[in-house]
Amino acid sequence: MLLKIAKTTALIALTVSAFNITLNAKDFSAQAEKDRVALVKYFETKFQDPLKNRAEFFPYATDDELENGIAKGLKFQDFSEGSYSYNIDGKAQYEDLKEMPPYDFDVDTGKTLWNKAFANGKSFSTCFGTPDSFSKYPYFDNARNQVVTITQAVNECLTANGEKAWNTKKGDMAKLQAYMAQAAQDEGKITDVKIDSQAAADAYENGKEYYYTQRGYLKLNCAECHVGGSGKRVRNENLSPFLGQVSHFPVYRLKWKGVGTLERRLSGCIKDEGQVPPSDTSKDMKDLIFFMSYMSNGIKLDGPDVRK
Repeated sequence: MLLKIAKTTALIALTVSAFNITLNAKDFSAQAEKDRVALVKYFETKFQDPLKNRAEFFPYATDDELENGIAKGLKFQDFSEGSYSYNIDGKAQYEDLKEMPPYDFDVDTGKTLWNKAFANGKSFSTCFGTPDSFSKYPYFDNARNQVVTITQAVNECLTANGEKAWNTKKGDMAKLQAYMAQAAQDEGKITDVKIDSQAAADAYENGKEYYYTQRGYLKLNCAECHVGGSGKRVRNENLSPFLGQVSHFPVYRLKWKGVGTLERRLSGCIKDEGQVPPSDTSKDMKDLIFFMSYMSNGIKLDGPDVRK
């Protein structure tokens, strides 16, 4: 009888232990998922009917702007297009540009770079398998206790094979990413960031803190422009919504006259806030990208794309 009780107790203990492991694994992303769902609800509510929601979201906009300039009834996937998701006039110009995308040559160059053999005879396929693996980044590497971005992974692939690392903001780096992003888009990939450990949850929280913390002599943070300020203008620029904000990178900016990485755009935006941006491979930058990417989970990958 004692042996039977011991076996039953052990079985119960193992079952409870397995249940707790499963439960705890799910709990790592609980807060992040709560944040993401709230963000989706915020943006869908904000752009459901801008004129009706004037008092809460657009107190300084004119009737004409709200009726004829800002799209209404936007849903989750619409936000993959950034400010063009709501900017009616801007979207018309955007769609004209997409007829003959200025980044097509960069995608072609990226394909050449992908297929080009390193001095040791290997290539990027050795590290990444297929180009649509772009969709796996960023991810949290529990063995290394850090977020790994696509930019970091490309340079690690290069140096591991005896090649020199590339500029993290433009040039070959952006062109290779443009090809990989196009491959991911063609395969219908979505943003799908996992938080499966406490360390990953901590990285998410660090990125979240960076996004919402006021810094620099202007005392601004990212959210003031891209959460509360989305749908509004700064001078002649329409502010893009946070939701879906990272899904269209790398981008060809008319201002740059070429393609640039997400790190390049974030650094420029942080400088505009009156801050000194973190380096592209720093913990703060990578955690920021990890946080922003998780908040767009489920959004279709739309890169490369074009912006002003």
